[in-house]
Amino acid sequence: MRVEIHGHRGARGLWPENTLPGMSRTMELGVHALELDVALTADRRLVLTHDLTVSAVTSADRRPVHAGDPLFPYVGKPINSLTLAQLRMLDVGVRLPRHPDDPFALTQVAMPETRMPTLGAVLGLVNAYEAEDVRLHIELKSDPTRPELTSDPEMFTELVVEELDRHGRLGNAAVLSFDWRIIAHAAGLAPGARRFALIELDTLHWHDDLGDDVPAAARDAGATTLSPEHIMVDEALMTQAAAAELDVAVWTVNEAALAGRMLDLGVAGIVTDYPDRMREVWRERGLELPDPVGPLKPVGV
Repeated sequence: MRVEIHGHRGARGLWPENTLPGMSRTMELGVHALELDVALTADRRLVLTHDLTVSAVTSADRRPVHAGDPLFPYVGKPINSLTLAQLRMLDVGVRLPRHPDDPFALTQVAMPETRMPTLGAVLGLVNAYEAEDVRLHIELKSDPTRPELTSDPEMFTELVVEELDRHGRLGNAAVLSFDWRIIAHAAGLAPGARRFALIELDTLHWHDDLGDDVPAAARDAGATTLSPEHIMVDEALMTQAAAAELDVAVWTVNEAALAGRMLDLGVAGIVTDYPDRMREVWRERGLELPDPVGPLKPVGV
C-alpha cells in the first residue's frame, strides 16, 4: 500500500517555512510531495506565504525598499498591498518566538537573510533538482470572508495554473484550498491536476449546503482528494470519503502515535512539519519511503 508523506510548508519543524533553502533540504530528506502556500502581491506576483498579512513570527523587517517608503515597516501589512520588491526586503529565515508554546522556534534551524521566494523560483528549484517524483502541492491562500485581503479566485487560480504549465509541472502538481471556488475553477482549467479540498471546523461555514456528507460536497465542488484537519478524521468520515471516491490526506500530523492512528484509519497521505519523524514511522511499518533527492551539483561538475 502506498501512503504518502507531504512536507508541510517544506518541513516547517526543521527549516524556515515556504523558503528555497527549506524546500531544498526537504527534497534531500525525502518526501512524496512538497506542500507550500502562495498569495498574490500588489504587482500580481505569486509569492510563498502562509498568511494574508506579513507574519511577525516568520518575517522580520530589515530596511525599506527605498528611503521614505510610507508602507515601511512591512510586517503586519497585507500581502496584496505590497510589491514583490518590498516583500523581498524581509528576512524570512529566522522564526521569532512570539508565543511561549511555539514548538517550531525550538526545532527549526535558523537561516538568516533568507528572502521570500516566488512560486516560479520554487518551480525552477525543483526542476534544477530534476525531482520528477516530487509533487508540488500548492495551497492558494484565499478567504472569502475577507475580500479586502483576498485575490479574485478565478484570476488567482489562472495565474497559478499558468505558472505550473510554464515550468512543465502541471501534470505533477496539486491545487489546494479551503476556498472551494478555487477548487471548482481549477477543475475546469486543469482537469488532469489533483485538487485537494481543505477542511477544518473553523471554515466549514464558508460553504453552503454541505449537509451531513462533507466528502460528497467536496467531490461535487471538483475535488479529487479530501484534506481534513486530523481532529476531523474518524471511521465515519473515511467511510463517506470512500463512498465519494476521494482519497484522504490528513493535516498536520507530527507525532508517531497520531500518525499510526491515521494510518490505521486508511488515510492516503499525511501532511507533516517533521518528515524525518514520519520516515521513521514508515520504516517501522514497512511502507514505501520516498527517495531522497540528491543535492544540487556545482555548475560545470
